Amino acid sequence: MFTNPGDDQLREILQRARTIAVVGLSDNPERSSHSVSAQMQKRGYRIIPVNPALAEVLGERAYPSLLDIPEPVDIVNVFRRSDALPDVVREAVQLSAPVIWAQEGVYNEEAADIAAKHGKIMIMDRCIAVAHSLLIGVKPA
Repeated sequence: MFTNPGDDQLREILQRARTIAVVGLSDNPERSSHSVSAQMQKRGYRIIPVNPALAEVLGERAYPSLLDIPEPVDIVNVFRRSDALPDVVREAVQLSAPVIWAQEGVYNEEAADIAAKHGKIMIMDRCIAVAHSLLIGVKPA
């Protein structure tokens, strides 16, 4: 059965990462994908939106799929339904990104198995912004 990495490893992942590709990033500020990504952007991460329906989000060019991103990413952050996660992970394992992070409420054992078979670190059912706040903290504005 899948378990997330411990806090020390999560802290290290968040401290090393600079670029986060966000699958399912919405341009609607009411959606959690938008607010979480905007928070992470304000905390210094480069956000690369992945959404075939959009041209730009948060001032960054959007790409139709992970495989269309022309530069390396450190974390693939997923805002899709749990049943879509295996297909997203199948794409993500083709990238150099060492980490695939599925947001709170997104969990799929098959996806975790695919990630593990390709040597990727998988995190599921955990909000990246909340983890960042708890493990690294938020600098005052």
